[in-house]
Amino acid sequence: MTPTITAFEQSPDRGRGLARDMRVRWALEEAGQPYAVRLVSFKEMKEPAHRALHPFGQIPTFEEGDLALFESGAIVFHIAERHPGLLPDDANARARAIAWMFAALNTVEPPILDRGIAILLEHDKAWFDERLLLLEDRVRVRLGELSHRLGAADWLDDAFSAGDLLMVTVLRRLSGSTLLDDYPNLAAYVARGEARPAYQRAFADQLAVFRGSQPPRETNNT
Repeated sequence: MTPTITAFEQSPDRGRGLARDMRVRWALEEAGQPYAVRLVSFKEMKEPAHRALHPFGQIPTFEEGDLALFESGAIVFHIAERHPGLLPDDANARARAIAWMFAALNTVEPPILDRGIAILLEHDKAWFDERLLLLEDRVRVRLGELSHRLGAADWLDDAFSAGDLLMVTVLRRLSGSTLLDDYPNLAAYVARGEARPAYQRAFADQLAVFRGSQPPRETNNT
């Protein structure tokens, strides 16, 4: 059965691939799985029908038969467990890849999100400049640790995995800033992820929604 995911009808990121449905699109593309997309408005996201799928009124959601999931990390994990290409066959390598999935969302993403939210919502406050310096220092700590661990490797643990997929999408939230400039191995790591054909297909599909070149309510992807 072809799964259906939800995405913003009008993406606040202007189609730059930062919305969290991008992670799910990319995972499905890596797995070679067709999927449908149902676009929802901000109003619809808060209505009972959508909250039945996502109790917090956000995107993405994932529906396949009787299964309905929310949270992008959980959805990517579900896809990775059921299709080859996103988790290693070796049990230990598989466990490490899953650990990197958690690290991306629980350790690296929070300070990056805190910075982004401050820029969006607190930029007009008298104390904003001082707070931004503090937030960016916290981001740099995580980037430095991640850069040290990655070293000269292409991926976090030998072959590309769902851990890399999530980590790349998290680091892409720094696009437009100069924070990655001091970590050329991380910048190259993100570029490698973006160069993957599956990423390119997923990005093109998300951008097409913003540009209005897809049907307004639902689209099928392969």
